[in-house]
Order: sequence, then structure tokens, then C-alpha cells
Amino acid sequence: MFTTDSIPIVTPTSKDEEYSALWGVAGPAAKQSLWLVHGLSRCWNDFAPILCDLTAWWHVHAYSHRGHGESARTPGAYRVADYVPDLVAAVRDAKKKCVLVGHSLGALVSMGVAAKVPDLVTAVVLLDPPGPGFLSRIETTPYGTIWPALRKHAGRKDTGAVAKELADLRITTAHAGEIVRFGDTRDAASLRFVARCLRDLDPDVFAPPLEKRWLDGFDVLAVAKQVKCPALLVVSDPAQGGMLPPEDSQALAAALPDCTRVDLPGVGHLVHWQDTPTTLRLLHAFLGSL
Repeated sequence: MFTTDSIPIVTPTSKDEEYSALWGVAGPAAKQSLWLVHGLSRCWNDFAPILCDLTAWWHVHAYSHRGHGESARTPGAYRVADYVPDLVAAVRDAKKKCVLVGHSLGALVSMGVAAKVPDLVTAVVLLDPPGPGFLSRIETTPYGTIWPALRKHAGRKDTGAVAKELADLRITTAHAGEIVRFGDTRDAASLRFVARCLRDLDPDVFAPPLEKRWLDGFDVLAVAKQVKCPALLVVSDPAQGGMLPPEDSQALAAALPDCTRVDLPGVGHLVHWQDTPTTLRLLHAFLGSL
């Protein structure tokens, strides 16, 4: 049984610390604590495919980033560096050592938190974090078309209609450069979930990544070098929409002091949705090694 609640965030102690009220869920209490940290435009229940399985072993927390789901809106403050203090505050408030499992944006945030509070984070799992090189040329990738379309539909309540419009969106594939329907790369149920997440999304969250300001104040490799706990780096297939091309994945794996890297050929960016059994197997193997 999960309980849905507003995750308490501590009061800022100085003018340099600004935290946002987060909304999320917590699973049944267990000895070990695990936080699930979602990607851009999603929300806490993005982890539904793996959530229940993990609660058999961990005290699982899942929340929605600022600007996502029912969490607070903070217009103009959606850089990666802006998201990190929110989770730092939540982890500190929980007063319990934990593991962070982050996907995409959530993986970058998890690295930032592990670097900020090494005494509280015992391990991180990084599911296909977007690399700096990849983000610097976002307009040449399928996401250069997908993200503006998602931004356009953010806040719309007609979930079914949005899903159908997204299905007809034309994108250029990462593999062969051919133009295909977005609906030919995702099944209809997954697209409907995307549309439902957009319903509760601040469209401004897309401004920093599309304007190439997302990493301002957040040096991915410098932060990675400060992550002293064990890290599992899961790299999706760039030809299938993965966000860690070889130059980015090699640099990130080298920067992380204690990195276990696993590549998933043929699996796209949404690792935990597109290959849930493998994701769970990797999580259990890595977490069981701690």
C-alpha cells in the first residue's frame, strides 16, 4: 500500500538555498530507503513498471519534480541545478541513508544529490542520463522535434486527443535519419501515459533544455567525479533514442570513481518501460551487491 502525500521540504537556511514543495508517494516501511527520480515531462508514477517489485525489498519513495505532476511550479527555475536542492532537502529531511535511482533528468539530479550529501547516499543508479555532447546538439536528434511538441501540449486536459496528435507527429529517427510517425516508435498506451503527464506539466520546463541552458551551473563530469558511492550506469542504444552517445558514455563512466557500466543494445531511452525485466534484474543484482 502506497500513501500519497506532499513530501515535506525543510525551510531554507539561507538566501542561497531555495527549495520547492514536492508531491510524491512512499511505500511500506523497510530497513533500506530508495528514491525514484523521474525524467523530463514525466511524474512520480513513471516508475509504475518497477515500483511494486522494489517495495518488497526497499522503503520506496517516488516524487514529481518541480513543475511536474502536483509539485510546485517555479517558472524560470528549471535547470538541472535547480532541481537538485529539492531532493537534497527531502533526503535530509528523511534522515535516513538511501539509494537513488534516476532516469534521464532524474539521473543527473541523483548524481548532484550524491555529490552534495555523500553521507546520506549509499549508491546511485543512473538510467541513461543525457550527456552534455548530446544536449549540445539536441536539434539534430529526435528530441529536437519531440520536446517542442510536448511543450505545445503541456497543460491540455484532453488526454485522448493529445495522444492521437502525438502519434501523428513526424520525427527523424536516430538510426537511419528516416522520417517516421512518433506513434510508430511508441505503443498507443505509452503515448496516452505521456499525454496524461503533460496534463499536469508546466510548459516552461522545456525552455532550458531547448535553449541549451539546462546544464548551466551543473558540470556533469565535474559532479560525477564527486560521486564517491558505487554507481550503476545503464546506457541505452543511441540508435534507438538513447541519450548517451559513445563519447558521452565513455567520459561519464571514466569520471565516476566507482562505476559499473551496462550497455543495452536495442533498448531505447525509456529503459524501465521498454525492457522492464532487464531493468529489474540489473537493479536487484547491483543493489544486492551493496
